Amino acid sequence: MDWHSMPPLSALRAFSAFAETGSVQRAGERLNVSHAAISQQLRALEAHIGVPLIDRAARRLMLTAQGRQLADAVTAGFGTIARTVEDISGAGADRPVQVTTTPGFAAQWLMPRMLDFRLRHPDIDVMINPTPDLVMPEPGGIDIAIRHGMGSWPGVEAERLFIARLVVVAAPSLVGDRAITAPTELVGLPWVQEYGTSESTDWLAGKGLAGIRAGAVTMVPGNLMLEGVRQGQGVALLIRQWVEDDIAAGRLRLLFEEPQDCGYYIVTRPGGVPRPPVRAFIKWLRNQAAENAGPAADQLVSAGVTI
Repeated sequence: MDWHSMPPLSALRAFSAFAETGSVQRAGERLNVSHAAISQQLRALEAHIGVPLIDRAARRLMLTAQGRQLADAVTAGFGTIARTVEDISGAGADRPVQVTTTPGFAAQWLMPRMLDFRLRHPDIDVMINPTPDLVMPEPGGIDIAIRHGMGSWPGVEAERLFIARLVVVAAPSLVGDRAITAPTELVGLPWVQEYGTSESTDWLAGKGLAGIRAGAVTMVPGNLMLEGVRQGQGVALLIRQWVEDDIAAGRLRLLFEEPQDCGYYIVTRPGGVPRPPVRAFIKWLRNQAAENAGPAADQLVSAGVTI
């Protein structure tokens, strides 16, 4: 970084306070300086950068497009600094452990085990955010993301929790008992998939069927997918562990199983030092995965056609 080209920190602080409050008067109150001092810092910042950041033509001072762009960057930067200082100083030690994961994982694996965590750690608050979106862990925000994949996400540290292969399943009421040996035989059938994803088209595309539309797609939250598939509403791509009992009982048919050893991963920000409550939750996750590991977790036996 070229520190000589960076604007003075005092000017950036004044600009961030103005962007947050929309007023030089209130910005001065925030920083305990006069509004004249704020105005001076704003002009100094514009002179340093060489572009107008404040539109002074209107009755009320407004950010220009360049000013808004800089304000977003400065707010994010100061926010990260503040949250990091809070974390390493221990000021945020009592903040709830914030976990993001998919609705399916939350419903099928995490929530049934949370009573055990509560009994072991009654003093630790936990906030679970079930979403299909890839939310990044960050200081003061999400502490842990639990993601499914191969563990190769950029900008984060990933530790595999357990293997969780993907399978394509459907109810006998939808596909009958006929042999299904190729993905092309699923084209035209309805699918059930998690809201906010494109699982059916992505899977078909991976089998060389890009651009070939599947049948009607019903999009539901991940925790509702399994029930829809059981009712014969569509074919679905699910985690093998979630449907083992249904396959064994004949409620679902295993049509295809992906061979890759993808799995669920504990994802954290790189280089961070987790707060004690976060460390306790991560340790608990590891123990839960180890206690529930078995042949189905370590060496999944295919009961269908592997593609």
